[in-house]
Amino acid sequence: MILLQNLESYIRKHALFQPGDKILLAVSGGKDSVLMAHLFKLSGFNFGIAHCNFNLRGAESQRDEAFVKMLAASMDVPFHLVHFHTKAYAARHKVSTQMAARTLRYQWFEEVRLAQGYKAIALAQHQNDAIETVLLNLVRGTGIAGMHGILPKRGWLIRPLLFLSGGDIAALVKSFELDYVEDSSNKSTDYVRNKLRLKVIPYLKEMNPNLELTFENNMQRFAETELVLQTTVAALKKKLFAEKEGKYYLAMTKVKELKPQRLLLFELLRPFNFTESVVDELIASLNKQSGTSFYSNSHRIVVDRASLILSSRSGGQPGLSHQLIHPQDELVDLKAGRLLISRSTHTGFEPNPDKAYVDGDKLLYPLVLRSREPGDRFKPMGMKSFKKLSDFFIDEKVPLSHKDEVPILVNGNGEVIWVAGLRQDNRYRLTEGTKNVTIFELKHLLITIPKQNKTVADKDGTKKP
Repeated sequence: MILLQNLESYIRKHALFQPGDKILLAVSGGKDSVLMAHLFKLSGFNFGIAHCNFNLRGAESQRDEAFVKMLAASMDVPFHLVHFHTKAYAARHKVSTQMAARTLRYQWFEEVRLAQGYKAIALAQHQNDAIETVLLNLVRGTGIAGMHGILPKRGWLIRPLLFLSGGDIAALVKSFELDYVEDSSNKSTDYVRNKLRLKVIPYLKEMNPNLELTFENNMQRFAETELVLQTTVAALKKKLFAEKEGKYYLAMTKVKELKPQRLLLFELLRPFNFTESVVDELIASLNKQSGTSFYSNSHRIVVDRASLILSSRSGGQPGLSHQLIHPQDELVDLKAGRLLISRSTHTGFEPNPDKAYVDGDKLLYPLVLRSREPGDRFKPMGMKSFKKLSDFFIDEKVPLSHKDEVPILVNGNGEVIWVAGLRQDNRYRLTEGTKNVTIFELKHLLITIPKQNKTVADKDGTKKP
């Protein structure tokens, strides 16, 4: 059968697995995963079936479970089942239901893989899924890595159906007369990916009937381009990075000669967790006075006259260390005081620079409490546009000696929530739709932030004017 030959050819081409390897198939019961199981059975591959019941769709979830269990029995292959309390997990970890399901799913897959000796987990994603991923990445912002969409193999995850389109799969399911179950949530446009699938992609196919083939070719080129880029970066790293006493020295003359400078410097520093905004600030400082420092959450770069000096932050940075805040935390000790955390359903509060009243449903834990970092920006309360934190400090007349001592509360998605003692971010303000309020309060702060006219607390907690 030509179809099976194409499947086996695709598996060999991308080295998805070797003959005889035991593969765990993630099967939801939908047409994609049912076809994958059917093709694996026809090909004589060694496989088992795994099914997650997320308990999100009532009777539908139970129907899907029963269907997949019956499918595994009819194929006489091992069946692995798990039940998740997905909404409870999402609430506990302050993440979306979709993110909770994704996290739970992949953690369990890995547990089963290791415990049962499977070589890989097979996912039934196809060309249209890859197109959706690229479009999502474009909308949200991406580098070249986000332009090649879904890879056939990443670690222990394999995608053996990426050579087929959604239309191909629908036709094959009909041809084989395969039974499957429909997930009613796939028809809802409440989810961004569904909007792309149901509205955007059909319109694009009107413009280009060969959309899947076009995207497949483009994604292949982007994947090859990324490989060239990473090969170039690896060679550059050998030339630019000189290690001495636990630090890396990058010759300033060579850094200035990089072309394109922004792209290559970012790729060189990305393994050390430097963001694009920090790299932009770093580049802007190359021709200025030496001595400026830039930080990621793990490393520090000092701009010296002859070199960029890269070192671990284990020695610490002036100001606050990164402190994680979890949903259950009620108090965080600071070097100069404490941060109290409480919750309420009441939305009427008096303004107070030492308190932030935040829409709790927008928080993604763990939060981070830290000092300022280059590239920080936020939307000060009452403003619709972004403002650099460095400019905000100038406007607020915060002296240089105190800037590293101002606590910055950061959401799990990297957004600044509150410049403590000064201004809250407008994106996290209370609105008419707010149901849950999280209150952050600074206590016994041992620094004075000018313009706010703060009192200074003694070590015993008593206040002085």
